[in-house]
Amino acid sequence: MASWLNSSCFVAFFFFVLAVAWSLTGDVSDYPFRNVSLPWDVRVDDIVKRLTLEEMQGQMAHGGGKNNKGGPAPAIPKLGIKPYEWATECLRGDVSAPANATAFPQALGLAAAFSPDVVFRVAEATGTEVRGIHNDFNKQNTYAFHAGASCFSPVINIMRDSRWGRNQETYGEDPYLTGVYARAFIQGLQGNDTRYVRASGGCKHFDVHGGPENIPVSRSSFNAEVSDRDWRMTHLPAFRSCVQAGTYSLMCSYNSINGIPSCANKKLLTDITRGEWGFKGYVVSDGGAIENIMRAHHYYNNSVDTAAGSVNAGCNLELTNRDNGTFMSLVQAVTEGKVTEDTVKERVRPLFYTRMRLGEFDPPEMNPYSKLSSADVLTPEHKALALEAAMKSFVLLKNNGVLPLKQTRFRTYGFVGPFATNASELMGDYAPRVPLNQIVTPFTGLLPLAEKFQLAPGCFDTECVRYTAYDSQSVIETINNTDINFVFLGTGQAVEKEAHDRPDVELPGHQKQILLDVINNNPSSTPLVLILFNAGPVNISFADQDPRVSAILECFFPATVTGDALRHVLINDVKGAVPAGRLPYTWPMLASQLPPMVNYSMQGRTYRYFEGEPLYPFGYGLSYTTFVYSDFSHQSTIKAGDTLSGSVTVQNTGSLTADEVIQVYIRWEDASLPAPKIQLAWFSRVTVMAGQQLQIPFEVDPKIMALWMNDGWFIKPGAMEINVGGQQPSPKRRVPGNILSSSFSITGTKYLGRY
Repeated sequence: MASWLNSSCFVAFFFFVLAVAWSLTGDVSDYPFRNVSLPWDVRVDDIVKRLTLEEMQGQMAHGGGKNNKGGPAPAIPKLGIKPYEWATECLRGDVSAPANATAFPQALGLAAAFSPDVVFRVAEATGTEVRGIHNDFNKQNTYAFHAGASCFSPVINIMRDSRWGRNQETYGEDPYLTGVYARAFIQGLQGNDTRYVRASGGCKHFDVHGGPENIPVSRSSFNAEVSDRDWRMTHLPAFRSCVQAGTYSLMCSYNSINGIPSCANKKLLTDITRGEWGFKGYVVSDGGAIENIMRAHHYYNNSVDTAAGSVNAGCNLELTNRDNGTFMSLVQAVTEGKVTEDTVKERVRPLFYTRMRLGEFDPPEMNPYSKLSSADVLTPEHKALALEAAMKSFVLLKNNGVLPLKQTRFRTYGFVGPFATNASELMGDYAPRVPLNQIVTPFTGLLPLAEKFQLAPGCFDTECVRYTAYDSQSVIETINNTDINFVFLGTGQAVEKEAHDRPDVELPGHQKQILLDVINNNPSSTPLVLILFNAGPVNISFADQDPRVSAILECFFPATVTGDALRHVLINDVKGAVPAGRLPYTWPMLASQLPPMVNYSMQGRTYRYFEGEPLYPFGYGLSYTTFVYSDFSHQSTIKAGDTLSGSVTVQNTGSLTADEVIQVYIRWEDASLPAPKIQLAWFSRVTVMAGQQLQIPFEVDPKIMALWMNDGWFIKPGAMEINVGGQQPSPKRRVPGNILSSSFSITGTKYLGRY
């Protein structure tokens, strides 16, 4: 009997009984799309064949938008189908949902953790909360903006320019690292149930998108001129990884690519995405991007041609802030013969397939995710994960030995700078809804360490970063008669966010003067620690080189737990508090090292093509302990297309248990090949106890060795340099510890196709 209960037969019988029970309660239960025993495609086809052209138009034209415009997708009463809200943001928590949710660190900070595991678990928690909120609203028959279960996340554009306003939403500048994170996020968000999806993922912004937002031109009309090689080797790989991970959607971007708007770009949305990668999901436009095709790009001059052109190119769903969007011209486009009804049916199919896999048309009892509710939001486990993620995201840029602090060493603390107490700016853009009084600022987080404190923000406007009156005297007075001084500076949403690029890489407002006043007036015996809250790098070369600045810690935008995470890392009082974050981008020494924002050649951009010496290289970050590498072994020769396997031993030679980010890089020794100067090929974040040695195996995927040439991906024969250590092998700026170098040979040539 027990064996029968555990058999697949019993499971099938159980679902059959549920399906019968469900069929007896619904007025439209006899439709095949309600039959859970049928294949997904058969059920989707049944829905689509029952829709009129006008109904399909309504579904495709209502992807959602701000202020409850453009969404939700309307109900179809004759089929018992309810409305559906597509527009939900899930970047690092349930963003802007009509309910409070756990706020995890902004994406760029998660990237600095160099931990796919952290990204997976953050996405898993996010998916749980998104689905819980969605379920509760659906039970109330409420389909509010950002209350759906389909996410416009993650953002996997490459951080190609330090000044781009949306750098904080990305996973940094490396296509391989970003692709690993894209896979982890999609798999964590969507869940591992074999039948249902917890929340559907959607990678954006597709494609060749990484500035400008508004400087020097508008993103709405910008044309990114990109070579095929840069497109294939830099901008597309992470999206390919996203598709391979099983994402349900992609969002086409505002810009044009070589003269063709992304959302009307057949080469991008059909030839590459569906033809080469086998993508089966839907493409949704960025907000208003379809309208911009005619209004900003002037690629078409009317809504009928724009709707037809976008749908023919491969776009399935319009995101708009208008009730009557461009896709509401689809019926007319079919009537005029500019798009076929069969093409419209083909485009609407993935929309209903997604809703079906979310479980909308099945008995709730069959779906494990239907049990989630608001009780699964802001749980102690999720709050603990937010704290862990924040601590793992911090990057120690400089330390003369003052950190970690001894908890009883200092009595009077000096707190200076606008980010000491500014709660909202610690969240970053695209943040979940959180009451300001629940955000732990640096000041409130560090206050328990101080017997006495002195505080001076230095500026008094609400954003504390603009060019307003600066009170130099209060800053100077605050740092005297103290035992240690902290300066909290950064950018925040007033300086860098969506639709808002930075004109330069300088500290904004009076913040440079704040720092200079502190440096020049800080007593020589008093430690001075600079804490930064920003996404794109800021010019702090003077502080890095000045011995009067004891330590510099980059924190990005850690969200609600900022102060608690900061306290733990500064005093190392809990497990996992030793900093091990690594920069996910190149921090330039000079602004002159940055090419013009609108130049889309990768020459001179990112560590893969950078020229000169940066202030801090990609992959850089200090620790409170030291690591030594030894016993580096790997195959000496491999055939083109084979995986390179190897191992290395890492030893923690310090007195503190800590994480280390092991990084493997490869370099093509044949300078005639169209290859990056160097490429991250593998990484892993591991915990190593004090004095412990660990032997770490690694593998280099053959795709990492492939180059785009002659209209396809090739692995060419020749010698390859390989390096392993705690950072890149090339820059002069080094972390304590050693880097091991070796080489291997590739024999033969392997064509990998146009994957």
